[in-house]
Parts: sequence; structure tokens; C-alpha cells
Amino acid sequence: MPPVGIDLFDVERLLLTEAAEPPLPSHDAETRDRVWERAVRANPALFDGPVVACGGLERSGPRILRLSWVRVTYRHYALRRVPGAIALPSLFVNVVQPTVDGRVLAARMSPATAAPGRWQLPGGSVEPPEDGAVLDESALAGQAARELAEELGISAAAEELRLWAVTRGENGSVGLTYLAPALSEATLRADFTAVSAAERVQGRVPELDDIALVRSPDELAALTGPHADYLEPIVRRFAGCR
Repeated sequence: MPPVGIDLFDVERLLLTEAAEPPLPSHDAETRDRVWERAVRANPALFDGPVVACGGLERSGPRILRLSWVRVTYRHYALRRVPGAIALPSLFVNVVQPTVDGRVLAARMSPATAAPGRWQLPGGSVEPPEDGAVLDESALAGQAARELAEELGISAAAEELRLWAVTRGENGSVGLTYLAPALSEATLRADFTAVSAAERVQGRVPELDDIALVRSPDELAALTGPHADYLEPIVRRFAGCR
């Protein structure tokens, strides 16, 4: 069973609806801005870019979830440090990248990131659609495919990724987990090495500094460092489906 506080939904379809950001009292907004400014002074790499938050998640039928989403910026999540304020849950995509022999790739965040040393699946925050575009299942799969390419150097078309699970964990954060086609260990390691080297050539620190291939929750537990809260339930589910 998933750890306490982690919900894992088996899902085949998402129904997506945009919602407005809830009104924020001026005091909470001012405190949020002060918290954000302190965070930026401590870590100048923080960027207040556009991002999508989760406005609500509910079942709409067997293996169907209705998800409302809200346009915010990263500054919004500073509300988590404002006493009495309510921050919307974050929304992110990630990918189960299996090997041909049935293992799952876990990736470790580099020291320069907001979660140094944390093991997780490759992925990232959901970005809002550009003007005139829509945020639908195809667009979300495309964002998951882009994360695979940027973080691991793996080229996968959005059509090759299948929505496999939805998780809800810390702070109510919702993760949309996609399943990618299996690849050999040699291919995964070569692609990761190449994309990391390319980032360093450009003078950038790679977002990920290591990968591991695990077959079971026990092997996952042996990885030193913090783990994303959804990681063990996802690895357990994949191991049970083999």
C-alpha cells in the first residue's frame, strides 16, 4: 500500500478545465512577496515564471479524473510559508522510464536545484499553454516527453507516452505519471551521459547528477538521500504489474 498521505489513482483519461486563481487577501499577498524576495536573495537562480497549479481533482467515472488547473507563477508557492494562507497544490508531469529487463529509472537532483540530492522520476512542473493553445492530454504528454529529452537525452514522441497513474502527495501536489517505452540500460546511460556533458559545455549545471535503475521498493530504499514522496508507490506499482 502507498505510504500514509499518498494517494495513487489508476487512470485512463483526464478531463481538464481551466479555473481562475482564488482571490488573495492583500496581507497574504504582501507577505508572500516578502517570502519570495528572501528566497531569491538566498538562491538567485529562482525564477518567477509561469506555471500551472491544481485547482481541484475528483473522480468523474471509472478510471476518469476531472482536473481543474489555474495559471500562477512560482511565487504563488511562497504562500506555503505564510501562516494562515492557502496555496494551491502544484501540478507536475513525470515519467516511468523502464529498462527492457523490468527496472525503473530513478534520477537524483543536483546540488544546484531546489531539492538537492532528492531521488525522483524525470519530470517537471506543468507550464500553461501559449495564447490560442489548449492544455489537454496531448499537450501534457508533450511536456512529459520534453522533460525526458531535456533531463535524460531520451527522444520519445508524445504519442509513445501513456498516462499510467496520478499521484497526490505532500501539500496536495498532483503528479501525472506517464509510462515510456522500455530501453536498454546501455542506451539510457549513454543518453544521460551525453546530455549532461552537453549542459556542462554550455556552462550550465545539469539538473540531474546521477541515475539508478531499480527493480523493487527494497532496491529503491538503498538509494542514499531523500526520495520524492510518490517514488516508492510508483516503483511498487510498476513492480507489481510486471
